[in-house]
Amino acid sequence: MTDLQEAAARALVCLDLTNLDDDCGPGDVRALAMRATTPHGTVAALCVWPRFAALARELAPADVKVATVVAFPDGDAPDDEIIAETEAAIRDGAHEIDMVIPYRDLMEGRSASVRTRVERVRRAAGGATVKAILETGVLADAAMMRLASEQALEGGADFLKTSTGKAPVSATLSAAEVLLGAIRDCGRPAGFKAAGGIRSTQDAVAYLGLADQIMGEGWARPSTFRIGASGLLDALLATLAGEDATAAEGY
Repeated sequence: MTDLQEAAARALVCLDLTNLDDDCGPGDVRALAMRATTPHGTVAALCVWPRFAALARELAPADVKVATVVAFPDGDAPDDEIIAETEAAIRDGAHEIDMVIPYRDLMEGRSASVRTRVERVRRAAGGATVKAILETGVLADAAMMRLASEQALEGGADFLKTSTGKAPVSATLSAAEVLLGAIRDCGRPAGFKAAGGIRSTQDAVAYLGLADQIMGEGWARPSTFRIGASGLLDALLATLAGEDATAAEGY
């Protein structure tokens, strides 16, 4: 196995296989679940709209988590609505909650609302994993990304996630460097998820390499490192099959 194939295998088992298309239906979720098991292992999770959490839980292989989104994609829904959405997703069998922080509040100087929102979702989620989506492409400034990271981690986020995949700018290596630095410095275990625009094996390798550099060799594994994407799986499988291909689209 080549170095690139080894990296593709690492990335595959860290993949949150995602469908958050506006027109996603039950058939699309079934198709997503069928792709979760590959000759090279299973993906880490299926990430779907809350209305499909129960179906995804029913269809997902036993070792594949079900992730869903709340306050998505704008992060500006009322807290009570977000908590109710979280509690319903947990009842429907979601193992992981990917929540959008109130990033506009942060940009307007109300950074404490990020910590408060994460704390409330953390309580509502019980023992489920909470990934705080920072929407780094909108925050843009590294200092703002760092502040968002610190507030989310103080609120109890289990993961920092770059993006919804719905903004014009999604995951970037420069944003990932800021988030990983905050995780390294926070004094407790936390994970990282890159999402949005990651389409090729080379893209995945770059994020894995950055995680290795900042967090240390071996840190990036499904419990601490995820890539949220739709089409990336095709690219990884092509690499593992010895083909040169990139996926058409990803979140």
